Order: sequence, then C-alpha cells, then structure tokens
Amino acid sequence: MRTSLRFVLSLVAVLVIAGCSTSGKKGIRAEIKTTEGDILISLSDLTPLHRDNFIKLAESGFYDGVTFHRVIRDFMIQTGDGSTRQDSSLISDDYTIPAEINDSLFHRRGAVAAARMGDDVNPERNSSGTQFYIVQGKVYNDEDLSATVQRIEYNRRQYLYNKALLDLRREAEQSGGPVSEDEIQQNAIIKAYEAMEEAGPYVMPENRRNAYKSEGGTPFLDGAYTVFGEVLEGMEVVDAIASTATDMTDRPVQDIRILKVRIIK
Repeated sequence: MRTSLRFVLSLVAVLVIAGCSTSGKKGIRAEIKTTEGDILISLSDLTPLHRDNFIKLAESGFYDGVTFHRVIRDFMIQTGDGSTRQDSSLISDDYTIPAEINDSLFHRRGAVAAARMGDDVNPERNSSGTQFYIVQGKVYNDEDLSATVQRIEYNRRQYLYNKALLDLRREAEQSGGPVSEDEIQQNAIIKAYEAMEEAGPYVMPENRRNAYKSEGGTPFLDGAYTVFGEVLEGMEVVDAIASTATDMTDRPVQDIRILKVRIIK
C-alpha cells in the first residue's frame, strides 16, 4: 500500500512538473510572417510591459511592412523602425518602455529582445517602444566566455559610472551651487567603484554557460537589454535573414520586410 501510494505521489509530482515546464510554451505567441518565411515566437510573462506593448503594436498593424533595417551575421537581426514602413501614420515609435531585465531570460540563440539607446544617454536602460531584435549569435568556448565575462564587467562598470554621472549632474542642477564638472566626474568614479564592490564580481551561471557552448548566442548583452521572448519555430528564417548581403550601415541591400504579425493566445 505504501509503495503504491509513493508511486501515485511520484506520478502526480511528475505531472505537475511537466505541466509547469510546458506552460510557458502555451502562453501568448506571435507568428511573424516575413518575405523570407515565418517565425513563431513566444512572449514571456516575466516581462509584462514588453509583452503587452508588443501585442498592442502587432494587433494595430504597426509592424506590417517594416523592414529588418539592421542585420549582422552571427549576431542578430533587428526590426521595428516605423520609418522603414511605407505607411508611418499608425503609431509613433518615439517612446520608451521601462527595462524589465530578468536573470532567467538571457541572450541565447533565438532570444527576442528590445533594442534601446546606449547607456551614455539612457542609463536607466529603457527599451525602444517598437524596435526589437532576434539573436542568431554563435557558439562560444570556455576561453571566449572568460573574455565575455571581462567584457560584461567592463560594461557594468561603465554603466554604473554613466548612471552616477547623470545622478550627480541632476543633483548639482537642483542645488544651484557651484560644482565643477571635474568634481562631478571624480565623484562618479568613486560611486561606480563602490557599487561594483557591493555587487561583487559577475559570475555566469552554469546553465547559461552550457547554453552558449552548445546552442550559441550573444552573451555580452546579458544584463543590459530586456529579453522578452524566444523563437519557437523558424530559426532557419532568422539564419537566412542574417546571411543576406548588407551595406556599410548593416542594412540589407534588398529589403526584407515583416508582412504581418499575428498574435496567438
């Protein structure tokens, strides 16, 4: 009897775990129909602002006709610039979304993430309201990942410095007192150093390291951009777009467009 009971409880646990592990795949999905083929993505519930914004844009028809305006092989394909569409009257893309950077969502191959302005002018790392990219990436080895960790550390130090610099400049403006730019910059360096000490060194999680070594991705973007989805089907289309000929600005020589984005709930 006890053996049977243990078996039943174990079976229930397996079913519960299985249900949890597949629930993310049954959430809101989007079919991106392009001139090169279809890409099916899932939208993460861990980033509700980005999820809902993407749904709003898709259902309004904003993405219909936009081009993939920035394409870099072994890196990513970027789209969502409303000015690349013939009809740019639907929705303005001149807005941002607060960052929703989550450690469990990273830049593995097939990740869908929001583009944004750089840290120097956007220390809050707010996302573009409309532009997003899909990671093609490449496979990394241990030596590559060690170098990437150093790059992430450097980027984090620069981010903290830029953020401190902006905060100190705002404080100086509000105080109205005479504060030199040299003093502000020196204090920003100190604040950034203190923040780095408090945070401790960056350690790449083992599951993430394994994913980059087997599947590939763009690990140097981790922690800096909001990943809000992943490709479920159609990576061959992403690869085809990433392999297209581009000009000096990384724009495809021949336009590659999104025809329609269909939300599947």
